[in-house]
Amino acid sequence: MIDLATYAAEHGVRYFMISFTDLFGAQRAKLVPAAAIGEMQAEGAGFAGFATHLDMSPADPDMLAVPDAGSVTQLPWKPEVAWLAADCVMAGAEVAQAPRNVLRRVLARAAAAGFRPMAGVEAEYFLLTPSGDAISDPFDVAEKPCYDQQAVMRRYDVVAEICDHMAALGWGPYQNDHEDANGQFEMNWQFSDMLVTADRHSFFKFMVKSVAERHGMRATFMPKPFPGLTGNGCHIHLSLWSPDGAENLFEGTGELGLSQAAMHFLGGLMAHAPALSAITNPVVNSYKRVNAPVTVSGATWAPNTISWAGNNRTHMVRVPGPGRFELRLADGAANPYLVQAAVLAAGLAGIEGQADPGPRLGVDMYAEGHLPG
Repeated sequence: MIDLATYAAEHGVRYFMISFTDLFGAQRAKLVPAAAIGEMQAEGAGFAGFATHLDMSPADPDMLAVPDAGSVTQLPWKPEVAWLAADCVMAGAEVAQAPRNVLRRVLARAAAAGFRPMAGVEAEYFLLTPSGDAISDPFDVAEKPCYDQQAVMRRYDVVAEICDHMAALGWGPYQNDHEDANGQFEMNWQFSDMLVTADRHSFFKFMVKSVAERHGMRATFMPKPFPGLTGNGCHIHLSLWSPDGAENLFEGTGELGLSQAAMHFLGGLMAHAPALSAITNPVVNSYKRVNAPVTVSGATWAPNTISWAGNNRTHMVRVPGPGRFELRLADGAANPYLVQAAVLAAGLAGIEGQADPGPRLGVDMYAEGHLPG
C-alpha cells in the first residue's frame, strides 16, 4: 500500500483532496494538509452524514471517507494537490449505499465467478459561456458540426490541455473530436479495470470542469442542455476477462465473434434495460435525449428501443467488433460508479440465468424501427 505521507514528501504534495461521489453523482471532498494525511489514511476524513447526500438523517453519526491510496492522482493543473477516491464508512461498517462501495460489492461478485470486468467510457461534454446559457464559441453554428476541424481547433487550448493531462496521468488518451452538437466535445482514453475506469470517469468530470474554468468557460455533462441539439451521451464499452487479464472471455466463435458468456451478458442487458434506465438516465433531463425528436444535425445518436446490432449506432447496444459491447443508453448525468455497478449486475444476472438477447437487428432504428418486422 502507498504511504500517503511519504508520497506527499516525494511528490511535493501540500494538500490531499479526499473525495467521494454521492448518490446524485456529485463529488464531495475535504482538503487535507499533507501533515495530517497519515491519520486520515488510517481513519478517514469526517463528514456530517446528513450533508453527504447519501440518504441519511440529521441524527446519523459522522461518516468517514477512507481514502484508497491506490487511486492517488496529482492534479496536473495544480500538482501541489492530490486527489483520492474514498470509500465511505459509518460506525465501523461500510455505507452500503455509497456508490463506490456498491460497485466494489458487484465487482466482488464478478471476481467470485471468475470474471475481471473491464470498461471504457465516452463522456461527452459541452463548453459553455460562464453563465451557462449558450455555447462558448459564437462561430460554432454549422448544422452538422460533428468532426468540424475549424471548431475543434478554436477550442484547441482547452482540449489539448485536458488531453495532455490524461497522457501525463498514464490514461492513454488516443483521440479527441468535436461532437455532433455545436459546442460539444468527446475525448477518448484506454479502457481499464472497471473500478479504475469509474475513478477516472469521476476525476475526468472534475478535470474538464476545472480546466474549462481556467479558460473562462463552463463545462457541462448535462444530458440535454439545448433543445434541438444532440445531447451528452456516456457510452460504456464492456468486456469480461480472465482473472489474470490474459484472456478476453467475451471473444468467441459465435455471432459477431462473441462467446456464449458474452451473449448471455448481452441478454441480461436486454432483459433489465427498463430498470437500468433509472441509473443510466437518472434525471428528467435524460428523457429529453433518449427517444427524442430529430436534432438539427439529423440524428439524436441516442437509442429509442431496447435492441442490439452489429456496428450500427441506432441501437441500444452496438457490437463494434469481437469481444466487447458498447452500451449507448447512458448519458452525462449517470453516476460513474452506480452506472458501472448496475450494468455489471444486469450482465452477471444474464450469465447466471443464461439469458437470450433475442435476435440481432440490422435496420436503421431511427428510420425503420417503427415498421413491422
